[in-house]
Parts: sequence; structure tokens; C-alpha cells
Amino acid sequence: MIEIERKFLVKSNAYKQEAFKETRITQGFLNTHKERTVRVRLKGDEGFLTVKGLSSNDGLKRFEWETQITDEEAKSLLNICEPGVIDKIRYEVEIKNHIFEIDEFFGDNQGLVIAEVELNSVDETFEKPNWLGKEVTGDIKYYNSQISKNPYCKW
Repeated sequence: MIEIERKFLVKSNAYKQEAFKETRITQGFLNTHKERTVRVRLKGDEGFLTVKGLSSNDGLKRFEWETQITDEEAKSLLNICEPGVIDKIRYEVEIKNHIFEIDEFFGDNQGLVIAEVELNSVDETFEKPNWLGKEVTGDIKYYNSQISKNPYCKW
């Protein structure tokens, strides 16, 4: 239940041609406290409830627990989330034995594109595709819970 991931900005849309899957995601936050975040997500027609803990100092590791809920439950919970519901498309790209999840944001976060890769250990190596830009792992302003409150259009 410990998630290890690295985040990057994306410098071109070449990932779209490499994607094997794309999914529309709507997500909101019931709680955005830095020590615990509670997220509601509608991913396609599937609902999820996720609790994330405080990140490590380097931003690489944090507790994550997720359970699937019905799409109706997710829609109901989205109605009571904090202001700033996020709308995005997630593209999934496989590079060797890693899956990169690239989120293209809409609405107040239009223009922001972030890639994440989950790892098995903090020192695990992985191949970086040429569309990967600056690393932003640990930069809290790129957390979804933060861009819901301080959207990209206000930076």
C-alpha cells in the first residue's frame, strides 16, 4: 500500500500516438489535508475512492489505499467534494516494462500535461521517452489535490 512514483511535465504530444489506452477521468476531493487526501474518481464508467497519506520528503513515496465503488456512488460523492473538480484524459503508454500514465487536463487546468510512472523501488531505473520533460516529483503544486484548489490558469 506504499506507492512509489515519479512525476514529469510533458514537452510534446507524441505520447498520444504511443498510447494503448485513453480514459476520461473526473475527480474531486472530499479532503485535501496534506497528511491525508481523500479522492473520489469516476474513470470511464467505474468509480473509485482513494485515500493517500503524507508524501516522503523527496515526494517519491506515500501511503495509498483505493477501493472500487459504483459509478452512482462516485457521482453522488463528486457532488459533495471540495470546489475544483478535475477533468482530464489519461493516456497509458508502455515503455519496456513500465506503464506511463499521462494526464491531459481540461477546464481551469487546460494546457497542463503531467506524466507519472510507478516504480517498485525508489532507485529503480526506467527508460525515459523523448516526450518526457522536467521532473516535478515532490513539487506539491503539481499534485491533483493542489491543482483542484490552485488551477494552472492562475499560475
